[in-house]
Amino acid sequence: MVRDFFLGFIKVHILHHAAQVPIYGLWIKDELAHHGYNLSPGTLYPILHSLEEQGLLKSYSETVDGKVRKYYETTPKGTNVLTGAKGKIKELLDEVM
Repeated sequence: MVRDFFLGFIKVHILHHAAQVPIYGLWIKDELAHHGYNLSPGTLYPILHSLEEQGLLKSYSETVDGKVRKYYETTPKGTNVLTGAKGKIKELLDEVM
């Protein structure tokens, strides 16, 4: 129950950061951990792949320090979904707080 509840928050958080700058797995894992979401790679990467399959993120690879790193950024669809989510979050926050 709790995992499913916070999954939506995690997805919005990922879209938020990917809309600002391209992100990669370890960076977003650390960012989420900073907010109390300690995800294993086995949880995080399926979320990233799912967001990409839904057309909300797109990825590309670059070599950094001899290692291939996969970056994710929002698509126009992802930006629209994020904008809608922000509106709903504000509405909910105004109501419950």
